[in-house]
Amino acid sequence: MYYKFLLFDLDHTLLDFDAAEAIALTCLLEEAGVTAIEAYKDYYVPMNKALWEDLAQGRISKSELLNTRFAKLFAHFGQTVDGIYFAQRYQHYLSQQGQTYAEARDFLAQLSSQNYRLFAATNGVPFIQKGRLAQSDIADFFEQVFISDEIGAQKPQLAFFEKIAEQVADFDPSCALMIGDSLSSDIQGGNNAGIDTVWFNPKGLENKSGAVPTHMVSSYQELLDLLQNT
Repeated sequence: MYYKFLLFDLDHTLLDFDAAEAIALTCLLEEAGVTAIEAYKDYYVPMNKALWEDLAQGRISKSELLNTRFAKLFAHFGQTVDGIYFAQRYQHYLSQQGQTYAEARDFLAQLSSQNYRLFAATNGVPFIQKGRLAQSDIADFFEQVFISDEIGAQKPQLAFFEKIAEQVADFDPSCALMIGDSLSSDIQGGNNAGIDTVWFNPKGLENKSGAVPTHMVSSYQELLDLLQNT
């Protein structure tokens, strides 16, 4: 199989979301006068991850996720805050973080030199993802950037990939590859759209989901090797 159209998830695949989140949370909590910052962060991170999984499964809406998570965080510690205001402040700090994984830029540069067509395909808030890409060193490699809130659908919905197919010149799903770390959004999305997938799994996690990746890699080098041999 020859792949030409490479659709990249951003967070946890190319962008280091953990680093970005840690800095943005620290800035927010310091602004709020919190002293037990690590305790708040330890509670927030798994809670937030669970909320995004609920969103991917259609159990909650995007607005519910974004507007209530900080109210829930502070409520856990016995405080009442304006969840919408804190969401806006957090998003401001997050949009300024452009950390990428080591070797991400060199990896994309190699792909670009080999005439692959590279696209970002991400769930998220447009001004945050655009801001983070602008602060990063990888934005110039993408032919187009597709963000769920802009195109009106999110991974793993079939509509997300249909929107991409409509907007990419000469797009051929049989030559497309969805690359990402999330089984529930990236891999399941590719399954739904009939597009081959690569599960980027550097931590060696076990697949306990119903999503079936076409390929699995643990590093950028493994992905380069895969592409060169297909």
